[in-house]
Amino acid sequence: VPSAWQRPYLNIFKHFRVEEWKRSAKEGDVAALTDTRLKGTIYRIRGSNPASSYLQLPRTGTQSLGLTGRYLYLLFKPLPHKHFLVHLDVATEENQVVRISFSNLFKKFKSTATWLQFPFVCGAAKGSADDTVSRHGVSGAAPADVRWTCLVLDLPSILSLYLSRRYSHLKAVKLCSNLLVKNLCTSDLVFDPGVSFSEARHTDLSCRGIAPMPREMAFPVPKGEKWHNLYDYIRFPSEGSKLPCDSIQRISPNPAAVSSEPVHQLPQPVTVTRAVCDRLSLLHHVPSPKAVSVPW
Repeated sequence: VPSAWQRPYLNIFKHFRVEEWKRSAKEGDVAALTDTRLKGTIYRIRGSNPASSYLQLPRTGTQSLGLTGRYLYLLFKPLPHKHFLVHLDVATEENQVVRISFSNLFKKFKSTATWLQFPFVCGAAKGSADDTVSRHGVSGAAPADVRWTCLVLDLPSILSLYLSRRYSHLKAVKLCSNLLVKNLCTSDLVFDPGVSFSEARHTDLSCRGIAPMPREMAFPVPKGEKWHNLYDYIRFPSEGSKLPCDSIQRISPNPAAVSSEPVHQLPQPVTVTRAVCDRLSLLHHVPSPKAVSVPW
């Protein structure tokens, strides 16, 4: 059960004040930019090879994030025509550190007792030539029209499914080039970006462990548009998965079909108190700060 300060979710970049670089580290070409479409600050990490530039939390390997939320949300976009790499160091209940890595450089899944490497298949806009490639589960450089993605990693399920280990906490995150990153978040809740706050309130989904994406973590959706027509949503392992999958990718070639209706069942029941439900509702009504341009 996460500590009170991590409920109902923890905005990692905000909590650890990434922009100050006191509790985080950067190497190589890492820049904070203002994205007018996403209406906020994003971080661009780029380099000649994925390991040459990175953004790392916490600052040193001797420290730990100590985040216990079940789900890790990464809001990111691979740079077109490039390869990227992400490392997550997680601790098991036996105090063993396991590295979970995913990249579109990896051609196949590899596993040891302390390292899981997942190929990441970048999605492309529906109907494009690159979409045909991504449908066949081929990893490789990101397509020209690669989209912003909400990646949801069920960390306890990954450890259980692939290594038969019990999850304790998230120790560290290392985001390597070539990526654009909006934010990171941990939570015990399943955030469904296709669900509005009013829908969740009327169906009582938020008190069953399912909630709309918090405003400060959300991608903007212009009036008249649908979230899944603009962005990708990938949940890994996929809901209710009993067998290991050898790559991380968009399940459906049609993003609109991924989650036109909210997710109604969790792999394991999550009990959410009324106080947490009320706090989620309150957070929705807190106005977001205006974007400020950050120097390169």
